[in-house]
Amino acid sequence: MPSFMLLILALLGTSAIVATRYAVVSGAFHWLTERRSPGSYRALGDQIRREIGWSMSAAFVYGVPAGLVLWGWVHHGWTRIYADWGAYPLWYLPVSVGVYLLAHDTWFYWTHRALHHPPLFRRFHAVHHVGKRPTAWTAMSFHPGESLTGAVFIPLFVFLVPIHVAMLGMVLTVMTVLGVTNHLGWELFPRRLVRGPAGAWIITASHHQRHHERYQCNYGLYFRHWDRLCGTDRGLSDNV
Repeated sequence: MPSFMLLILALLGTSAIVATRYAVVSGAFHWLTERRSPGSYRALGDQIRREIGWSMSAAFVYGVPAGLVLWGWVHHGWTRIYADWGAYPLWYLPVSVGVYLLAHDTWFYWTHRALHHPPLFRRFHAVHHVGKRPTAWTAMSFHPGESLTGAVFIPLFVFLVPIHVAMLGMVLTVMTVLGVTNHLGWELFPRRLVRGPAGAWIITASHHQRHHERYQCNYGLYFRHWDRLCGTDRGLSDNV
């Protein structure tokens, strides 16, 4: 098959994977939310339909650079992704996941904070905040311009920092699951974790809900250290 056709298949395939992953995870937590609080989404049907529409466009934006990376890795050996378990020491496997999450969190904090600058907010980020409250479908509800800022980081980072393909899958799973659970409007994790020492440094729904309540605070994705260092941490929501 010509290389060009392989590239097109990679782009379409990764976009479909991103869309399916989003639909499965968000759909599962939508179902869980309705089981936990029957009727809680009843008044939000129009909002959820808009969020799904924006998220499908975001899936394509995220899928294109991911497809380019997949095609380049498989057919040309580009990137620092590796499949040989013996290529690096075993201790490097969890370390690489931590490096990717910390780096991604840094990128997200600063781009997210920039998107709250009024002109950028009105042009791009207002799409994400348009709903009355976040839902299981809000995590990927982005304007295409905002999607692009999120879509490029990991595809670029794999050219810089080695990571096993299975660990990359773990990073993407954490990104997807926490993106959804942080927008549920209710706390999935036990209170002793959220309100305890660990909760002072990691982000769950209680922390991100406050961002959707007050906007100019709590910009992080996985960890609270940038918010704490930069004075933008406003604690946990009382409504979660």
